[in-house]
Amino acid sequence: MTLNTRQERRLHIKTHIRKTVKGTPERPRLTVYRSLQHLYAAIVDDTTHRTLLSVSTLAKDLRDELKDAKSRKEKSRLVGKHVARKALEKNITTVVFDRGGYLYHGLVREIAEGAREGGLQF
Repeated sequence: MTLNTRQERRLHIKTHIRKTVKGTPERPRLTVYRSLQHLYAAIVDDTTHRTLLSVSTLAKDLRDELKDAKSRKEKSRLVGKHVARKALEKNITTVVFDRGGYLYHGLVREIAEGAREGGLQF
């Protein structure tokens, strides 16, 4: 099977990751999506197929903090901290990290480290 584009390859990797990474009510899945301009993180319970919470760089309550950030890496770390803060408010302490087919470096890694700094365990 030849994968012609970067997006096809990412989606192929994503399906393989999703075969093993499942979110449960005790330990939901923290998923990451990167667009060209924005970053998104969501906590999902796969047994009930519900999104428990989501955070992005478009969030109104995060705009003031993002104005001070100088780089996309700083913004992604702030998104990770914010998703951890919201998760702890909903009594979610442990999650399974789903990198969404992206390599674990750069922005994806910064979101994960920000979430860990915020108090999530994975």
